[in-house]
Amino acid sequence: MIFSRRIPGAQAFAAASLFLALLFPPPAGAIVGRKTVTVSVEGAVRVPGAYTLSRGATLSALILAAGGTTDNADLAGATLFREDSPAISAPLSHPRLLKGSPADLPLEDGDTLRIPSLRPGAGRKAAARPPGDDPFLAPNNFGVTGLLETPTARVIKENRYRIGATQVRPYRYYFGTVGLFDRLEVNGRINGVIGVPGFIDGGDYGAYKDKAFDFKYQFLKESAYLPALAVAVSDPHGTRIYASQAIVASKRIFPFDFSLGFGNGRLGKRQLPDQGEGFKIELFTNPRAWAREALPFGGIQYAATPWLSLLAEYSPIRYERQTSDPAREKYFPTAVRSPFNFGARVKPFRWLELGASWQRGEEIGVTASVDFEIGRPLVPIYDPPYRETPGASRNPLPDRIAFALADVGFSDIAVSNDGFTLRIDAQNDRYFFAPRAVEVLLATVAPFVPSNVEYIRVQLKENGIPVAEAAAPATALSGAGTGFTQTERIRNAVGFRSAYFDAPLRPTAYRRRIDYSLKPSFEAFLNDPSGFFKYRVGLAGALSTFPWRGGTALLGVEGYPVNNISTSNAPLSILIRSDVAEYKKESIALGRLLFDQVYATRRPVYFRAAAGMLETMFGGVDGEVAFPLRDGRILAGASGGVVRKRAPGEPFGFRDGGSYHTALLQGRLNVPEIDAAVDVKWGRFLAGDRGVRVAVSKFVRGVTLSAWYSATDTDIFTDRYNRGYHDKGISVEIPIRLFTGRDSRTAYRYSLSPWTRDVAQDIDRYLPLFDRIGRNAGILLDRDLGSTYKVPK
Repeated sequence: MIFSRRIPGAQAFAAASLFLALLFPPPAGAIVGRKTVTVSVEGAVRVPGAYTLSRGATLSALILAAGGTTDNADLAGATLFREDSPAISAPLSHPRLLKGSPADLPLEDGDTLRIPSLRPGAGRKAAARPPGDDPFLAPNNFGVTGLLETPTARVIKENRYRIGATQVRPYRYYFGTVGLFDRLEVNGRINGVIGVPGFIDGGDYGAYKDKAFDFKYQFLKESAYLPALAVAVSDPHGTRIYASQAIVASKRIFPFDFSLGFGNGRLGKRQLPDQGEGFKIELFTNPRAWAREALPFGGIQYAATPWLSLLAEYSPIRYERQTSDPAREKYFPTAVRSPFNFGARVKPFRWLELGASWQRGEEIGVTASVDFEIGRPLVPIYDPPYRETPGASRNPLPDRIAFALADVGFSDIAVSNDGFTLRIDAQNDRYFFAPRAVEVLLATVAPFVPSNVEYIRVQLKENGIPVAEAAAPATALSGAGTGFTQTERIRNAVGFRSAYFDAPLRPTAYRRRIDYSLKPSFEAFLNDPSGFFKYRVGLAGALSTFPWRGGTALLGVEGYPVNNISTSNAPLSILIRSDVAEYKKESIALGRLLFDQVYATRRPVYFRAAAGMLETMFGGVDGEVAFPLRDGRILAGASGGVVRKRAPGEPFGFRDGGSYHTALLQGRLNVPEIDAAVDVKWGRFLAGDRGVRVAVSKFVRGVTLSAWYSATDTDIFTDRYNRGYHDKGISVEIPIRLFTGRDSRTAYRYSLSPWTRDVAQDIDRYLPLFDRIGRNAGILLDRDLGSTYKVPK
């Protein structure tokens, strides 16, 4: 459906008519109007006066129409005057915050909104802001926000990430922390033990290493009288060598921050047992046992300056009792000298933190970490506008528009003008967000729009298949004297729909029949007995041709001049991915050679079929179907394929051993309110195991963070590695636009998961349908329209 936007001033009537025209196209010449209201605004606004708005408009629409409030506006003192009624108190806020709130009162014909000014020359008095948590958000030894060996109730800010390393002999930590949501942080780490071999037979693996993850949820924010309270859970899965669960409170009396907590496991009286493939949190499953085994911990931080802080901590860790810790036998036969730790932290830059400490009464510790906002461009993004040459201005209107759009990143362009609506079809080749593409397109064609045109309609396509439509009144492209810039007018006026598309226009200009890509590639293989860190670095290139609508022929080639991947693992019972090292050790490889065909109905329902060398390890045939529901909040579909295992080192060869097939139902739930999505696959996976795979993703200004977990029937496996195993991993997808200073649709994906398992595996598809739909789902187009242009603070 089309989501209308409130348009300032006289543009509202046109926008309302456009809403109906897109949903129910009227016969030629039959334009149906809508009732309006005439209202006035006086006082501290930028453009006082009378405005005609659509019936149902609210206070926020009127303020936007008037160009917003002045810096000297007394928002709390606003009053709404209505005929034959007493004055109505109408305390206001910024119109973007006011919109949709209970205070956003509907307007009636003849209403007058009066916004007084503050005392002349007084200005708005800034409220005193108490110091925030910033001086106290540094990582502890293993990455969780905290002191040194213990956590605090502070959490890293939402949509920020931190990576770093710590050494306090005999431990060495590498960690990465993400603020996934408000008050929730997740930490992943590798714990190394210096001087203790990982395997008895030695080899190239090196010192012992353990992978773990932690999370902390702040369930109570700090107030004037109450402390912040948080639950911190460390290493709840697998070996649980360094596991603990703690409840901790923190209270800021600036420049001091006090913390006190209780924790079990590593922080308590005894070490927690191995959990294998399951998860266990005794704090929730057996709180009485947790309380009996918990010990107190705490500390103080002192923010001496904005760049220097000092801290002291009491740690209850009894190293000599950590019986499964590989460090105990060699380093901790007896209790440590002191439970007190002391440290100092400096921030030479906003993004860099360095720390030094004296721990356990006998060891020096050093820490370094960097902290950035997710999705914030390192180089400001700037795309130069189109400048028409004198020669181009003499061409016919469709040719001028097509040439201009091709210059700013569009292809497969068609233009139609019936004297009332100017329609433009184009493929977006450059802009990561579809709303940004529409804004650039409309701004580019604005000088060419004939004076008799009332509306502009835009259809965005992918390889000839419509994926989104947008529309705006022509007045939004000119709108002189409204108090808004052209960019603001377009953002306020444009509306989207993601279904029931009109047939694409024919013929088109600047259609791309051939495309290519070349990007750096880095892959890592962790925890193989032959060496903990195996990797390859090189280039991945692709050559694509598009012979007709929806059809793609793809050739993908990979080259890795730097490659040390190998394995000493024995083959497992059903080889799906556990022999991946045989494929990854190739310096040059044919990644894909396939033909892919997509078809979409008007509803739309999408169909995809592919055949060839589908990915690095499998070749065969594969198909999908997908359709959006509830304006794209839900995507539903199914997939299936019949494939054979490719032979390593043979570009067109297959291994003996028969074929594999998949049959999966798929679903995705988009939750734009928190910029998250949940994906589910259920059915038969490649090895024949049946079950479910769930992935959770967080989208932050183009960056996608994902984690997945599977539960399948593994009885078909006879080896001990796959039997009872749950496939799991994490991935991150980063758009290149964050580094280049130019917009781009290219993104790099990096995933980290065990390569030595065969459970819950699926085909690595070239552009699966859910990803093709992606951010073009209607509910996400609206979300991106509101967030694409938000400048990170």
